[in-house]
Amino acid sequence: MGMQFDLTGKVAIVTGSTKGLGRAMAFGLAEAGASVVISSRKQDLCDAVAKEIAAATGSATLGLACHVGDWDAIPAFVEQVGASFGKVDVLVNNAGINPAGVSVADMTLDLWRKVLSVNLEGALRMSQVVAPVMRANGGGSIINVASMGAYSGGRGTAAYAAAKAALLSLTRVSAAEWAPWGIRVNAVSPGPMMSEMSEAAERNAPGWLERSAGATMLRRVGESREIAGPVCYLASDASSFVTGEDHLVSGGMLR
Repeated sequence: MGMQFDLTGKVAIVTGSTKGLGRAMAFGLAEAGASVVISSRKQDLCDAVAKEIAAATGSATLGLACHVGDWDAIPAFVEQVGASFGKVDVLVNNAGINPAGVSVADMTLDLWRKVLSVNLEGALRMSQVVAPVMRANGGGSIINVASMGAYSGGRGTAAYAAAKAALLSLTRVSAAEWAPWGIRVNAVSPGPMMSEMSEAAERNAPGWLERSAGATMLRRVGESREIAGPVCYLASDASSFVTGEDHLVSGGMLR
């Protein structure tokens, strides 16, 4: 069977990958042999993380800024990746924002649209631009980063939880439509993990980390590196018969 988890020769885009879980995913994919595109809104951060991952793993990297909430900016971004690497095998739609603490009653249209434009529409647009590139190369793997919040809701997370729940539905529809193109589409739903987002949640609501740890069977908050294994599995041929699924990486949280 060979090394099914080996990603040598594959090209992977990870959005929102200059910090937190996205950075951990990009590191993991590079360690498995993939050439990785590091992307967030700030070019200097993209360059710094790309250089760091290349030095640590020996894999080729490209730092390329893109605001996924800007629908019209995405085609030029994907074109530039193509010009640099010639193809795209793996897309990880990880970029997301979570302005926690805004109740349903206080939700404004501007905030609602801002969260959905990044967390949902960004994944849709990136996927629909990358899919034909994958198809031309015989297929690929798209991984949408959802959240346990898609199942549990939680006070003050209306826009975020709604966007992530919608992303799970988009995952299944995309998987059905693009299966004939050889493109698999799956989601991962992280539970509580150490990241800039969870640190912000702790600052906003002291005790959040402890409560979150208590909601898992493993009674702890995950380390950001623990997301890399499931993502590498879904990116690789090890998951060749897996599509349209959500993979919970949550320490056994109930959904």
